[in-house]
Amino acid sequence: MKTEKNNIWNFNAEIDLQEAGNGVKRKILSYTDELMIVENRFEKEAVGALHHHPHTQITYVVSGRFEFTIKGEKKIVNPGDSMLKKDGIEHGCVCLEEGILLDIFTPMREDFV
Repeated sequence: MKTEKNNIWNFNAEIDLQEAGNGVKRKILSYTDELMIVENRFEKEAVGALHHHPHTQITYVVSGRFEFTIKGEKKIVNPGDSMLKKDGIEHGCVCLEEGILLDIFTPMREDFV
C-alpha cells in the first residue's frame, strides 16, 4: 500500500517499501503539505550520495552505524543520534552497519510521492 497525504492512521506493516537505489529502500510513513516522515533502510556499504534540497531535514538513527557528511564535516553516528540539515545544506552518508534512518522533512518532499 502507498501512504496517502493526511492519513491519520498509517501502519508500517501495510506500507510498501520503495526502491531508492544503491542499497536503500524507503517507506513514506506519514505526510501533510507541511511535514513528512520517511523510514530509510540501508544495506551495509550503501551510500546516500551528497546532495542538497530546499527542505529542512532532521535524521534520527534507529539502528545501524553511519558516517555522515554535513557541510563538509564527517562524523560517525549510532542509534539514538540525530542530525539537523537546514534547507540547502549539502549532506550524505555511508552505511557502516546495516540500519534504519528516520527522516523528517519540512515541507514534505513532493519528489518522493
